[in-house]
Amino acid sequence: MALSARMPELSAFEVLVAIAKTGSLGAAGRELRLTQQAVSARLASMEAQTGVRLAVRSTRGSQLTAAGAAVAEWADKLICVAEQVDTALSCLRTESRGRIKVVASLTIAEQLMPRWLVSLRAAASRQGTPAPEVILTATNSDRAITAVRGGDADLGFIERPMVPAGLRSRIVAHDELVLIVPPGHKWAHRSRPISPSELAHTPLVSREPGSGTRDSLTTALHRALGEAMTPAPPALELSSAAAVRAAVLAGAGPAVMSTLAVRDDLAIGRLRAVAVSDVNLRRDLRAIWVGARTPPPGAVRNLLAHIATATGA
Repeated sequence: MALSARMPELSAFEVLVAIAKTGSLGAAGRELRLTQQAVSARLASMEAQTGVRLAVRSTRGSQLTAAGAAVAEWADKLICVAEQVDTALSCLRTESRGRIKVVASLTIAEQLMPRWLVSLRAAASRQGTPAPEVILTATNSDRAITAVRGGDADLGFIERPMVPAGLRSRIVAHDELVLIVPPGHKWAHRSRPISPSELAHTPLVSREPGSGTRDSLTTALHRALGEAMTPAPPALELSSAAAVRAAVLAGAGPAVMSTLAVRDDLAIGRLRAVAVSDVNLRRDLRAIWVGARTPPPGAVRNLLAHIATATGA
């Protein structure tokens, strides 16, 4: 139910309670750091607004009426509750500045977030300020979007090519997918690139539906071959990048993975990269949040500002 127009503001109740506690307008003014004239004016305004006579003025001073004393007693309880709410809000503001729940797709959670969080802590240490506590959950892009939308996470990081509807986003890094095979695979020493059609019709070791890597590859193939293109069913469908990598090494088939996840394997020759023609495998990595275009103040904004500095994004 909406409050009536005759309901005074909390500051007016504070004046009435101070008068009741101190016994005079002058003493109430000293407690509230107001002049006696200001206290008298606020009391008169409160009487006019409520339509209730709250004090009796005389040459000897002012005294609360019986109604004024009753209102002051109610107001004291109201102010007590308001102080509890104010304290609780202060705690929430402090928590929002110092603690953040983050959900990130696996590539970002495993390959980028550890480096960002370590450098964030080091930067805070150099500045002599406490680093925010980051509670990180690794999942796929679809679940990250659901968590942010549902309020289970303050900030998300995804690899999907499109900005999710209803969420704000910011590009924080860039990545490129690569087609990989073990050294003994027939494509390992192939001289000509794999065509978009050949890649689309080859059963790959793949992440599960909802994975940003899988969605990024499907989008890239649609752009190259048209929306009617239907990729071959996966040779294997696995729920983590580590499992996909292990399956490729075991000979289950080729896979398309983030270069971030396999760069060490490629550097030492444990895996081989296979060139792909006419398919753009570059992608943006995004932060997502609910609300205004500007990221929420506190730990969320500080983390994103640090990542932007670290990556140049």
